[in-house]
Formats: sequence, structure tokens, C-alpha cells
Amino acid sequence: MASKFSELEIDCLDPGPLARFWCAVLEYEVLREDEGGDVVIIGSPEVPEGRRRTGPVPPVLTFARVPEPMTVKNRLHIDVNPTDREQHEEVSRLLALGARHADVGQSGEESWVVLADPEGNVFCVLAARHP
Repeated sequence: MASKFSELEIDCLDPGPLARFWCAVLEYEVLREDEGGDVVIIGSPEVPEGRRRTGPVPPVLTFARVPEPMTVKNRLHIDVNPTDREQHEEVSRLLALGARHADVGQSGEESWVVLADPEGNVFCVLAARHP
């Protein structure tokens, strides 16, 4: 059997607020938070058994405190698809949650919208809706 993508770790200055932002974006919930708030793990409430499933599972996101702020463009980023609204409506929702528009050299002709989360991590909102 091949490996499966189960977790993405995100270094950040303040794990709690950033994890809660992504919970709101993805309709995830906090699965674990260490006592000091240095590590917060979020995941889908639909698949609580996650890692033990043999089939595909939504990956968990782990937010880990680091002392330094992000200084360069991320080399790996998350893409999200609106599931129950159009792209422009989802972008408006995410901006209201604390995201902001980000310029990574787009031409303006892209079908996706580039945003940054509250700590500056870039992500894309794709145009296609997927349930």
C-alpha cells in the first residue's frame, strides 16, 4: 500500500487564532490543543477516526508555534473550493474571517483568487464548486 496524505503542519506565531481561522474556512474543529497552546490540531468532524481509515480522509492541519514570522512566500499552499456558494461569495466570506488579498505575481487572468490567512500564508480560492 502507498502512503496517504494525512497531515499538513503549519509553522506560525500564534497557533490558536490561526487554527480557529482555518476551522472557520474548512468547517473543521479543534481535535487537540496542548496545554501551552504551542500546538493545535484541527480536522474534519466528519471523519474523527482519520488516520485509522484505509481509504481517503480529509487531512488534519497542525499549527505549531515558532519564534520567527514568515519572511518569504510559502513553497506549499492550500487550495480551497467553494462547496455551496460561488467563488466571489466565498472570497467575501473569507475576507470577513480575516483573510486578505495577496499578490504573488498574478496576471489577472487566473480562474483562482489568491488570499493570505491572518499570518500571511498564501492560499487560493478556486473557481469550481465541489461538494
